[in-house]
Amino acid sequence: MNLYAIWAIYRFEMSRAFRTITQTVVSPVLSTSLYFVVFGAAIGSRIEEVEGVSYGAFIVPGLIMLTVITQSISNASFGIYFPKFVGSIYELLSAPASFLEITAGYVFAAATKSLMIGIIILLTAFLFVDLDIQHPLWMAVFLVLTCLSFSLMGFIIGIWATNFEQLQLVPLLLIQPLIFLGGTFYSISMLPGVWETISLFNPVVYLVSGFRWSFFGMSDVALGWSLLAIVGFTGACIAIIGWIFRTGWRIRD
Repeated sequence: MNLYAIWAIYRFEMSRAFRTITQTVVSPVLSTSLYFVVFGAAIGSRIEEVEGVSYGAFIVPGLIMLTVITQSISNASFGIYFPKFVGSIYELLSAPASFLEITAGYVFAAATKSLMIGIIILLTAFLFVDLDIQHPLWMAVFLVLTCLSFSLMGFIIGIWATNFEQLQLVPLLLIQPLIFLGGTFYSISMLPGVWETISLFNPVVYLVSGFRWSFFGMSDVALGWSLLAIVGFTGACIAIIGWIFRTGWRIRD
């Protein structure tokens, strides 16, 4: 394992993030704070509690997941797409680094940036509501796994995309609807029976449910299913990336 190669890519990506700190960190934190204020004030005035938890506190895990997922995909997809765009990807491919090391460098950097944003949003939430995290270790596990898995997905999107429009296509048309319909701002148990059943086919439901359980000890689906969903998704992304580097799909074009 070429740890120097991983560290070099990781350090380059993190330095780029700190050069654009306003866009990388400040902007998503402010956007999420606005979500919190608007939804907490507008809907919270009509829904005081959800299963014994104040609505303002109830939406905190969902808002963190919303931001972490979108930022993980965005950071990782742009990180690998830009070398393709400028042509420096060939220098990277000719370097003494395997696909695992290249992937690890970009994905760890994207996951680190998303994790930083998630922690900042969590700390900001304490300014608005009272939070009592019942299972902090599980919260950290779900947060880290979500950052890693969706950074892997963003890496795949960055390789697949051939222009900047395609880079935004999947997050805009697929990921964001799944997030908003995945119990981010509500419990799926509040839905009519048929829609609750349909929601169970949304993979984001399992992530949000597991993460919310770590805060309040309540969930829409069993914890085991949530863990299985995130671990399975991570494994599938790694397998796809391995296939991409073995075949050179969208890299050698």
